[in-house]
Amino acid sequence: MLQKLLTRKHFSNFFLLLVSLFLNAIIYNVFLLPMNLVTGGINGIATLTKHLYHITPATMLFLTSIACCLLSFMYLGFKRTSGTIAASFIYPLFVELTSSLNNILSFDKNELFLLVIFAGVLTGIANGLMYKTGYSNGGLPVVSQILYDYFKIPIAKSSLFINVVIVLIGSYFFGTTNAMYAIIFLYINSLVLDKVLLGVSGNKAFYIITSEDEAIRNYLANTLKHSATIFDVKGGFLQKKREVILTVIPTKEYFRVTEGIKLLDKNAFFVVTDAYEVNGAK
Repeated sequence: MLQKLLTRKHFSNFFLLLVSLFLNAIIYNVFLLPMNLVTGGINGIATLTKHLYHITPATMLFLTSIACCLLSFMYLGFKRTSGTIAASFIYPLFVELTSSLNNILSFDKNELFLLVIFAGVLTGIANGLMYKTGYSNGGLPVVSQILYDYFKIPIAKSSLFINVVIVLIGSYFFGTTNAMYAIIFLYINSLVLDKVLLGVSGNKAFYIITSEDEAIRNYLANTLKHSATIFDVKGGFLQKKREVILTVIPTKEYFRVTEGIKLLDKNAFFVVTDAYEVNGAK
């Protein structure tokens, strides 16, 4: 039974990978390439080489992906590379298959800002679906991983540096305005990607330190009908032991909790974070 479930999950994830790669290919051919939007990564390299050397994007994407895949095999090993192999072959193929869509789906270039927003949202959705499957699109992030493993350069910093360099090169050939649009695209993409991966938070977690702990616990339990967990902590400066009240409440009751805490103890210290998943609570 477990084996059947795992097999079904594997095929489901692979199907989602295909959908996300196909959607990314459409976005590239319909939005990014016609707008000469260099957004970093292998897409940005493909756009630049098409402009400079008239190399078809699918060809450059395939060559770059295979080169990164080989580097991953050499320096990261087969196990860490296996999740990127499929995308390295499939994505360039999808880009080639959808290359004629820009002749069918044309948009008013005067509405560039709207197109960038729409493309950023779609890309965030596509990438979020892909990352949920456990697969990876490979490409230049492999270089960042190698730099971290061998030189301890943080992945976030090296990835940012590589993409900034590609965007700056794009701004040299296509203008600073295009680079600004590329930054907007990347920002929207990251926001939507987080929402797809984590979902929209329906709950808030409160960590409360107060001298009126009994009154606040009663307020949470009797007025709002929410349970709380108490655990001991010790202050870093005064080394004084205190109690922290932890409670998770629906987002719609956020202001009822904060106002109640302030009324009961105006000097209370509390931290509120998003709680994306809550299990086991009654």
